[in-house]
Amino acid sequence: MLLRVVVGILFVAHGAQKLFGWFGGYGLEGTGQWMASIGLGPGYLMALLAGSAEFFGGLALILGVLVRPAAIGLAITMVVAIFSVHFQNGLFMDKNGYEYALALLVVAVSLAISGAGKASVDAQLQRAYAD
Repeated sequence: MLLRVVVGILFVAHGAQKLFGWFGGYGLEGTGQWMASIGLGPGYLMALLAGSAEFFGGLALILGVLVRPAAIGLAITMVVAIFSVHFQNGLFMDKNGYEYALALLVVAVSLAISGAGKASVDAQLQRAYAD
């Protein structure tokens, strides 16, 4: 639970930067222009998809609801981020490398495999429908 909540908060914050311009982000318009400039087009749509995956996927992790599908969406988003933005810069973050995105990818894959855990809405629903 601790892992999915903390990582969920990080994803929500990153998604909010892209979608709403919160926390120093550029919002959909600015993020879309940047995405188009690196070849991810149409930029506005790509910003909407990435921001939504991060924001709503992060919320799903925090709440522990639909964690496996949310984690798969987040993992795909991190793979795109790694190979379209960070990979050519090497591993380390000080050079805008992929180490942070890789860590988030590994957490997302782990949650997609393991699920939300006992303290989650998913677990409550599973117990309710198992009876």
